[in-house]
Amino acid sequence: MADDTLHKQFPPYVPTKGEEYMSEKQQAHFREILSSVKSELMDDIERTVHTMQDEATVFADPNDRASQESDIALELRNRDRERKLIKKIDEALGRIESGEYGYCDSCGVEIGLKRLEARPTATMCIDCKTLEEMRERQVAK
Repeated sequence: MADDTLHKQFPPYVPTKGEEYMSEKQQAHFREILSSVKSELMDDIERTVHTMQDEATVFADPNDRASQESDIALELRNRDRERKLIKKIDEALGRIESGEYGYCDSCGVEIGLKRLEARPTATMCIDCKTLEEMRERQVAK
């Protein structure tokens, strides 16, 4: 499950007129989103562990065994991605606690509520992220 689909049950944050950026209410909103996503990911990981333990079957047919190994490899790859996402969520929660959440790591400007709604683990504003991606594409060529 990707982080951009898990937190859609939360309504978008609508700041009140004159509300300061990353106010306590905004921080609480994003803390709740991040905690919810982390909880769902942890539940998925737990479910996968139990499923893999329960379905540990040895097939005599090489095709069945290969299919099972392929399924397990795919599941483990997905769980590894989720483990990395949990690490990013923990880092984002740490930034909320330290008062750094919502500000670009590269230039220091506000990331923006809409971008954070779409990707709560974002650490860069859209301009800096776009430049980084352009540099990555140039290096890859």
